[in-house]
Amino acid sequence: MSGLNLQRITDLDIACQTMAFDFLGKILARRLDDGTVLRGRIVETECYPGGEDKASHSHNGRRTPSNEPMYMAAGTSYVYMTYGMYHCFNISSKEPGAAVLLRALEPVEGLDVMQRLRKDRKKKLDDRQLKVDELCNGPSKLCISLNITKIECNKLDLTQSDTLWLEHDPEFSARNIQVVKTSRIGIASAGEEWSKKPLRFYILGNPSVSKRDKNLETKLNSVDFSD
Repeated sequence: MSGLNLQRITDLDIACQTMAFDFLGKILARRLDDGTVLRGRIVETECYPGGEDKASHSHNGRRTPSNEPMYMAAGTSYVYMTYGMYHCFNISSKEPGAAVLLRALEPVEGLDVMQRLRKDRKKKLDDRQLKVDELCNGPSKLCISLNITKIECNKLDLTQSDTLWLEHDPEFSARNIQVVKTSRIGIASAGEEWSKKPLRFYILGNPSVSKRDKNLETKLNSVDFSD
């Protein structure tokens, strides 16, 4: 990413909803064992505030060895497995038991390596190149593409780690983007109240977003985040 004035983010002591909103446009960087650095721009997030949120792994203060990173210092990585085979990547926020799930990235550096990592995982892709916007358009896809695993990437302090960290891109931040604030995905079991809360955020018009809320997009003029 030569020519970009990227600045490492060293302060992540942020409330969960603010973090989920503010992460949009930031860069997630991942250094592999061979020194290769992969980067993707965060384009979709979900907020899991804990407490009364029935979709949170820390609902009602639930605390286990697995979800311990949710109670660690803000900016700690929380990687867990879903369906026994796929990883999801979260970052703890200011409140104990709260975290932000990264749902989608726009690949910006190391695309050839991301292609290889995805193909190694899913052999039927060997005969075709994935489109750039297909590489990281989902929480498990982005983990595969950046080789984010529980063994290597769980419980890392993203403000200090040389394995996984966040960067600010002043050039992108200066752009006039619109953000869609809508319901989270795949949490129907949490009940109607929590499954419908607008705790998912994504950049309007970005092709790497995992799932668009087309009805809301047609009504969107601006986002008021004051609430």
